[in-house]
Order: sequence, then structure tokens, then C-alpha cells
Amino acid sequence: MLRVLGQRLLSRASPSHAPRFFHASAAALHGDMSKFANNPTVHIKFKLRDDSIKEVEAKTGMSILDVAHANDIDLEGACESSMACSTCHVILEDPVFDELEEACEDEEDMLDMAFGLTDTSRLGCQVFVTEDFEGTTVMLPKATRNFYVDGHVPKPH
Repeated sequence: MLRVLGQRLLSRASPSHAPRFFHASAAALHGDMSKFANNPTVHIKFKLRDDSIKEVEAKTGMSILDVAHANDIDLEGACESSMACSTCHVILEDPVFDELEEACEDEEDMLDMAFGLTDTSRLGCQVFVTEDFEGTTVMLPKATRNFYVDGHVPKPH
């Protein structure tokens, strides 16, 4: 009955005066890390762009991008982990890099656009923490390439 009434209202309303229907359901939280709460914890160091080191705790299963955002580390992730940019480019230590599965072709295509590409470069959104990461250092490149031209500095999501 309500659906029919709503359709009648919408069919009579002009586009600028169409009624709006709101829902009271809870929104899904973007970046909710509670699903990792029971996973083992490892300690990771981030070498920041100013060469300082920040040691953080990370749960296995989290992406490096998630770990960075959860710890206020300036790793952008402009495409929100959809592999459409290279702003979450990180440089890994050899032992950890060697244990990872190879990057897929889409990731390699995005890495081709990354600033400061190295042999151990990966996208932080595609690298997931394992117990092998214990004590490793993840290095941030000195810069990223983004398409902002107006001076806008995005914040992590």
C-alpha cells in the first residue's frame, strides 16, 4: 500500500519537488577493523617520508593501507583500495617481499605509475599482513602521484 502511494506521489511531483524518503537503518562503517580483533598481532615499523620511524601493532589479515590509516600514517589510498591509483605505494624489505604472492597484472599496471618505484614496491591496499611481517619495516616513498592540481591534500579515509 505504501509503495503504491509513494509511486503516485512521485509520478505527480515535479523533479525539483519530489518527496524524499529516508531510512533509519544503521550505515556500514567504512574501515571497520573489528573483524580482525581476534587475529594475531605483529609489530611493524613504518619509515615515514621524513625518515622518522613509527612502530605500530597490526592484526594479521589487515592490508598495509588499513594498518597505516588505523595508526594515522600518511598513506593516501585515493581510490579506496580499488587498484585504480598508486597513492598507497609502499616499499617492502626483501624477506617479506619474497614471501608474498606475485602482484597481479592490474597491480603492476598501477605500480608503473608510482613515484620512486623499486624492485620491492607493492600497493599497500594489496599487501595483507601475515606473521612474516613481525619486526619488518615498510617504507613510504618520498612522494606520490595523484591527480589533484588545486593544492588539495586528501586525508586518509
